[in-house]
Amino acid sequence: MKINNIDGEVVKDNETYILKDNTSLNNFVISSTTLHAGKSTKGHNHDGKEEVYLIISGTGKMDLDEKTIPIEGGDMVLIEDGVFHRVHNTGDVDLYMVCIFDGDRENVYRT
Repeated sequence: MKINNIDGEVVKDNETYILKDNTSLNNFVISSTTLHAGKSTKGHNHDGKEEVYLIISGTGKMDLDEKTIPIEGGDMVLIEDGVFHRVHNTGDVDLYMVCIFDGDRENVYRT
């Protein structure tokens, strides 16, 4: 598996992003998002779960509760339990990121 192709199943594919989940591990989901230029995710938070975001390419910003941080390829962002997070692609090309979280998508996300 290469970090720019995590394999897995396409969960969503629309004008905002392509979201793909690899659920081959027993305890973790490896998810990739290709966020199109000028687009933003809806954002979400979840209790009892933490996430690690690896920004592979592109530039943007991430909302973490009341704080906004710049992000770019090579960055790692640790999302603590219960923190609202949303990603904005502020660049002219797709922003590609990989997210790792414990559990399954159905029991993790609330929008």
